[in-house]
Amino acid sequence: LARIRAILRRTEDRAAAVMMMVSGVLNILEGIAAIVQSTVVVVLPNYVYSLSAAGWGWFHVGIGILVVAAGIGLFTDKTWARAVGVGVVAISLVVNFLYIPYLPIWSIVLIGIDLAILWALLTPRRGERERLA
Repeated sequence: LARIRAILRRTEDRAAAVMMMVSGVLNILEGIAAIVQSTVVVVLPNYVYSLSAAGWGWFHVGIGILVVAAGIGLFTDKTWARAVGVGVVAISLVVNFLYIPYLPIWSIVLIGIDLAILWALLTPRRGERERLA
């Protein structure tokens, strides 16, 4: 029974890790699109958080690399990976929220993925509830 619980716990972590790596790669691709071909990204004239398309692109590339790194850490059962993952995915969520005026559909899709990752990382694992009680 303990072995089955350990396998289930690892499966939940692996699902979150795969979602993190997908989100990170999508952030990197979004950033590359903004850096290389800034004509794809419509820059609004009166947006409060006005950066150039290349500036937003570098934000997304940096966040994407951190999210992928935390996903790889979680996939390899590193103890730091869950806490770091929560932090970088939360930052990714905020950056994508601020990026909605530039690429709305892509940003909303990434916000949904980031919310699913946060849920997966913050939900208590099987067996943890019994230990905490």
